[in-house]
Amino acid sequence: MPSVDLNADMGESFGPWSMGDDKSLLRIITSANIACGVHAGDPDVMAQTMTLAVENGVGIGAHPGFPDLQGFGRRNMKIPHDSLRNLVRYQLGSAIGMANAVGTQVRHLKLHGALSNMCSVDIDMARACYQGALDVNPDIIIMVLAVTKQEEAVRELGCKWVGEIFADRAYNDDGTLVDRSLPGAVIHDPEIAGPRILEMVREGAIITETGKRLETAIDTICLHGDGPTAVQIAHSVRENLIAGGVEVTKFLR
Repeated sequence: MPSVDLNADMGESFGPWSMGDDKSLLRIITSANIACGVHAGDPDVMAQTMTLAVENGVGIGAHPGFPDLQGFGRRNMKIPHDSLRNLVRYQLGSAIGMANAVGTQVRHLKLHGALSNMCSVDIDMARACYQGALDVNPDIIIMVLAVTKQEEAVRELGCKWVGEIFADRAYNDDGTLVDRSLPGAVIHDPEIAGPRILEMVREGAIITETGKRLETAIDTICLHGDGPTAVQIAHSVRENLIAGGVEVTKFLR
């Protein structure tokens, strides 16, 4: 039976400001990418989210982003590679420390927002970020956007990695995500998202907006938690996969 992991970005609330329905998503997903207090989140939110993840048997990952709280890490920034390495080291280190404190461990790392998008087209930038993570933990599993420069970087580095696709985002023919500012870039309809993902998993390929197939290993599927239909999309994806004979479980490496 084929299997796939379901991941979601979470722990992105800040003080009294609430972001996403983490509690509901943690009953659906198998891996959680938890913000490290730089693009979003704070120490209390990180601890609470990790504790909830442990209670639900969900694997924990660090989710580093640009230092851009106001822009939620979705604005491009030009940062020297040495500083990028330190930025990732700093955020992964904080996640590992908090995980240890609540009795668990960080299994993987996934870049957030604009940092991820820029690394998907710039292999040198991706390599700097991932080397920073590996400096902290050589056994960390890197979650990459499949068929992009991120994947090229982890292949060059020879580290553990898994390939990711998005349940609620449209794709360009080069495997990058359609810009959020463009119509149709974000999929909000659960009845479209679930069957679409099942088709991709069955074909072992990303299906782009033009219908092009990009063959790739699909190890994990991202379910965003900050949209109005996020939980419904998550349910749809999980239910369609299971009904289609695909096991939903944490990735192994």
